[in-house]
Amino acid sequence: MWWFQQGLSFLPVALVVWSAASFVFSYITAIVLHHVDPLVPYISDTGTIPPERCLFGIMLNISAFLGMATMYVRYKQVSALSPDKARIIRLNKVGLTLGWMSCFGLCIIANFQKCILYYIHVLGACLTFGVGAIYMLVQTILSYLMQPEVHSKDIFWIRLTALLWCCSSIVSMFVSSVVLYSGLYGANLVQKLHWDPQEKGYTTHIISTVSEWSLAFSFLSFFLTYIRDFQKISLRAVASLQGQTLYSTPQSFGSDQQGLLVAGSI
Repeated sequence: MWWFQQGLSFLPVALVVWSAASFVFSYITAIVLHHVDPLVPYISDTGTIPPERCLFGIMLNISAFLGMATMYVRYKQVSALSPDKARIIRLNKVGLTLGWMSCFGLCIIANFQKCILYYIHVLGACLTFGVGAIYMLVQTILSYLMQPEVHSKDIFWIRLTALLWCCSSIVSMFVSSVVLYSGLYGANLVQKLHWDPQEKGYTTHIISTVSEWSLAFSFLSFFLTYIRDFQKISLRAVASLQGQTLYSTPQSFGSDQQGLLVAGSI
């Protein structure tokens, strides 16, 4: 059995690989069609013009679904490992809520392009990465509280490092974006897809775009830390029948039918 086939470890693997592929494929398509500059464009710019916009949207929607599934499994795992610790249970519920809000923000990013509905797109980005960073913080705190009985110290430090990487990328992107769109370098920069290195504001633009790519991959790298944990968990659905048929029948008739079915099976 391959390592990614153990337990539910395929979920975080699929989330990271699929999400990274959505960025890379839309980037390659946009570059080949000369829709953006090759040197570090905004991720959102690579999903602005068809056909890469269609690819970008559908792939990120699938990423949001994978993210919700991964976060739910993590929630169930923490609940099962610490059923009697009220503090951990509360944090775990908060983490699931924040995580699903982040996934909803990813759907907004996928379906509302920056050049068309800028403020809605920014709202989606704030939900995805801002709320997502808080989700990472909650999971890092949970890892700290669950060590050393459940989690090792190493996994706590790895998650803390990914969190600090994410937070530094957010600060860098926020500051550079505020400076870039402050009006010092011209108006209507939101719709600008091609930059000349000799233009004013080019350096700030590059800092902003590099920060965005760094933020995206720091966010994805956090879910790689779930792989080993998910190798030790599996979920199964249990069907609980409330009746022998899928429509309302008199109880006596249902009992007779059950008897006939049992007799027939013998």
